[in-house]
Amino acid sequence: MSTDDCQIRHPLDSDREQWNLLWQGYLTFYESSLTVEATDLLWQRIHDSTHEIQCRVAQNSDNKLVGFVHFFPHAHTWYAKRVCYLNDLFVLPQIRGAGIGAGLIEAVVAEARQQDWCEVYWHTQQNNSVARGLYDKVTGGTDGFINYTIEVTTDQAS
Repeated sequence: MSTDDCQIRHPLDSDREQWNLLWQGYLTFYESSLTVEATDLLWQRIHDSTHEIQCRVAQNSDNKLVGFVHFFPHAHTWYAKRVCYLNDLFVLPQIRGAGIGAGLIEAVVAEARQQDWCEVYWHTQQNNSVARGLYDKVTGGTDGFINYTIEVTTDQAS
C-alpha cells in the first residue's frame, strides 16, 4: 500500500466506528486508556467547526480507514502567526513504512500553509524508533528540544 492507494480527507460522521478502532490502537500503543466519555468528547470536537481540534483520516481503496492525525493551531509567544501542534498520529502497524504517515503529516502542513500558520510541531516517545525514523526523514531531524511535562491535578475534595 502507498499514499497513491489512499485518500486523505476530513472524517465523516459515518467513520466513527473505524476511527474508534484506530484510536484504541493508538491508545494501546502508548499503553494508555481513556474513558468512553473522553473519546466521545474528542469525536465531538473533531466535528465541531468552531473547535480548534482537527482531524484527517487516511482511507484505502477498500474504503477502510488505515490512519489518522489530530492537530490544532494555537497562538505562540514568539510569532504573530499561529503555530500548529500535531497531537496524535497513527497508522495501522501492518502498513507502516508505506508513506501513509508522511501523507498525513503533509496534510497537516498543507492546512498550515492554507491557514498561514508558521510552524507545525510535535513530539514522540524517545524509544518510538519507527516513528522517529519517519519524523527525521520528514523534518531533517529533531530541533534539539527535550520535552518536559508536569501533570496538573486539582483537589476534588472540599
